[in-house]
Amino acid sequence: MQTEKAEARKSFRQRVALRSSLAKEMLSEFLGTFIMIVLGCGCVAQAVLSRGHFGGIVTLNVGFAMAVVMAVYVTGGVSGGHINPAVSFAMCLFGRMKWFKLPFYMGAQFLGAFAGSAALFGVYYDGLMSFAGGKLIIMGENATAHIFATYPAPYLSLANAFADQVVSTMFLIIVVFAIFDSRNLGVPKGLEPVVIGLLIIVLASSLGLNCGCAMNPARDLSPRLFTALAGWGFDVFRVGNHFWWVPVLGPLVGAAIGGFVYILFIEIHHPDPSLDFKTEQLEEKQEKYELSVVM
Repeated sequence: MQTEKAEARKSFRQRVALRSSLAKEMLSEFLGTFIMIVLGCGCVAQAVLSRGHFGGIVTLNVGFAMAVVMAVYVTGGVSGGHINPAVSFAMCLFGRMKWFKLPFYMGAQFLGAFAGSAALFGVYYDGLMSFAGGKLIIMGENATAHIFATYPAPYLSLANAFADQVVSTMFLIIVVFAIFDSRNLGVPKGLEPVVIGLLIIVLASSLGLNCGCAMNPARDLSPRLFTALAGWGFDVFRVGNHFWWVPVLGPLVGAAIGGFVYILFIEIHHPDPSLDFKTEQLEEKQEKYELSVVM
């Protein structure tokens, strides 16, 4: 009887398990981005809907960073835990991932962020309906759209906003490349997500004032699209002088610059391991020769 049950379980697993590595990676990126949005934007929702009584700037910065950490822990061993089209783009641009995977990774990330937004909307539906008399407002004192997507400060120009996203994502990629550079100081295996979380905290704490430090096209565009469809309306794409494209394009540019800067200033200056090996072999031969001469 137990053998039959074990065989049934085994066959079920065999039927369900994906064989395509790309399909596994897509599923992983979908789930990781889903987790990031539900837990990360959930921190924002709790702070906003409680009017600051159950959250503030500390819970926003630390909570969102920890959401990223959890997402990377869940997905890192399967897909690398990119959960960000800008990261995937940088990986392809600098030869760390094959280009044909990029649209699949990006598609999974955008879908995961959209699904995460829908899940969060469902969890906080009653809170959203009671917050401003059932009105879903984009800007102002009773605004709730910024729970899901980022919006610029009133003083911010589009050019400054674009520069903000480029610079913040540049730093993100520089440090991510350093974390996974085996010839640099590196991070103990298994602690990489924690260091990424610390990076998110410092970026949000230092570069978050202007427009929320999105640094992630999927984290911003998919939730924004969800809010447009869920009742806030398509003005979410018009406010801030049509700001919506800045957190989409800016991080991609910043990712390219960040990867280039790390490689130019750090990576290409590492000693060549093959040359070091040849030098060591030559030194060993010389020592043996000297020893034989002495003998």
